[in-house]
Order: sequence, then structure tokens, then C-alpha cells
Amino acid sequence: MVTTVQTTSPLDTIEAPHSPPAPRSVAAPLSPADPHSQADPQTLTVPSTAVPRQKKRKPVAVVERPTVELADPLAPVVVRASGLMKKFGPNTAVAGIDLQVRAGSFYGIVGPNGAGKTTTLSMITGLLRPNAGSIHVHGIDVWAKPVQAKRLIGVLPDRLRLFDRLTGAQLLYYSGTLRGLDNRAVRERSADLAAAFGLEDALNRLVADYSAGMTKKIALACAMIHSPRVLVLDEPFESVDPVSAVNVTEILQKYVASGGTVLLSSHGMDLIQRVCDHVAIIVQGTVLASGTIADVRGTSTLEERFIELAGGRTVAEGMEWLHSFSD
Repeated sequence: MVTTVQTTSPLDTIEAPHSPPAPRSVAAPLSPADPHSQADPQTLTVPSTAVPRQKKRKPVAVVERPTVELADPLAPVVVRASGLMKKFGPNTAVAGIDLQVRAGSFYGIVGPNGAGKTTTLSMITGLLRPNAGSIHVHGIDVWAKPVQAKRLIGVLPDRLRLFDRLTGAQLLYYSGTLRGLDNRAVRERSADLAAAFGLEDALNRLVADYSAGMTKKIALACAMIHSPRVLVLDEPFESVDPVSAVNVTEILQKYVASGGTVLLSSHGMDLIQRVCDHVAIIVQGTVLASGTIADVRGTSTLEERFIELAGGRTVAEGMEWLHSFSD
């Protein structure tokens, strides 16, 4: 006797209010594969009859990382922040920041803790009203026409709060329908995003049971499901494991290559140098340097330039008690 087992996807268990569930289609890649993305590994063949002998070590060749392709300098400015200012009582978090991000750019914002990065991104995305200044996204005033502007933006905020009593599949479905996608589109895109972010096995679990890295990935998937023109990401790689970080980076790079724009903040200087074509260094609520990575870092590394602008290193003096152990 042959028993037939019927399998269902977590996405198929979500009931849409006015349309029957569409059968899950085969998840297509988010973008065409790059035939040059993987090179054949070079192997060193040693004859089995070779007699081991001492050889002088050759100096290891330093391989320079490929330069990031710069955004078209003639591309239109899609995010323009002018004179942004925000105060919390007597404290000034942002003191007149100006930013211009062009279409197809991978733009990074770096700065020490408390520099005003999150406040700036929150004002750009319409989550926090500025005391002064203006923000335009693709020519639309974010605060004068918030509905039209927010349709163009995908947001991964800091200290993100999700509806964590939903499953991952339900959260993706909710995010897609909230953005106006129909039943079929939201299911197909949810399947694609789950496969891309490695969340297929977790879709039927409550988001409350996700790890910090998985929560970050499902939130990023929710930000991308409506295919926005601009992605604003606050610390997108925080708590994300190295393998997932590489996958997310590749997804974002393909998104930018297809004409999307990414504006992100991060403390990882190496990451910013590898993936971003432009960067702004914010210290105490002001932009101290901005431009291409090469222009900002000059002859030093981006980290050295950042430390120089942020006020240098703090020399830890005293604390001799730390060297005498309590036991």
C-alpha cells in the first residue's frame, strides 16, 4: 500500500480575506546570477615522488581588494536632506546635517555612539519629525506628502519592534498586503525572500522565538518585499552571523546594481569600505566629511580617518585595581 503525503508551505496556511490561496510557485532568484561571481579555485599539485627539502619562503603577494564601482555622478539625487536639526530638550542630537544620495548609490553613514546617525535616518524615513530642515525622496517632501514618500522607502529601523506573536510567514504576508501587494505577489515574494535569507525552515515559527540575527533578517525581508526604490537600513548586520552577512551583502549589491539605492549606518569600517561607494562621517550631530570612500579616507584607512575626526583614541589610565585579581 502506497501512502501519499501532502506537504504544505507555511505561506500556504495564511488565509487571505478576499482571495483564495495561490499555489506556491518555484522561488525565482532575486536577480540574475553573475557568471563572474565565482572563480575556479587554484590548486597546487605536488608530485608524489617529490623529495621534501627546505626552500626559501617567497614573500606573500598582497592582493588588493577590487574597488567598488562608483555611482553615476550624473545620476539624480534621490535622497536630499537639507539643514536637518533635532533637539531633545536642551540636548542637540542633530545640528544642521546636509546629505545628498544619488540613485544607484551604496551610501554608508558612520560615527561614534551618540553621534546622531539613528536620529538622522529616522528623520529621513519619516519616523521622527525634525525641528528644522527638509527631506526629499525622489523629489517628494517626506513630511509634506508622507504617504507618497513612504511608498518609495524600505526601512530597517534601530531597536526594531515587530509583531512577534506572528509567525515569520504571517509577518511577511502582513507587510506585503500593507504595502498594497495582491495575494499572489505577496506569497511569491515571501517565498523568494525566505529562500534568499535562509529562513525557509523558520517561517512557521513565531518571530518571538527567533534569534537576534533571524529577527534582523526577517525585518530586512519585510523592508524589501514591496521592492522600494530606496532602502534605509540602520545597523543591518548587527547580530547577523558572517555567512548570513555575506548573503545579505550580495542581495543588496544586486539591488543597487539594478538601480536601487541603499543608505545604511554601520560601525563596521571594513564593511563600509568593501560595499559602499560613498560615506559620510557624522560626529556630534554634524557631517565632518563626506564623499567617495577614496576622497574621505585619503591616504589612510577609513578607520584611521574616522578616529582622527572623532577625536582620536582615549588612553586608559589608572584602573590598577583591574590588574590585581579578587581571588
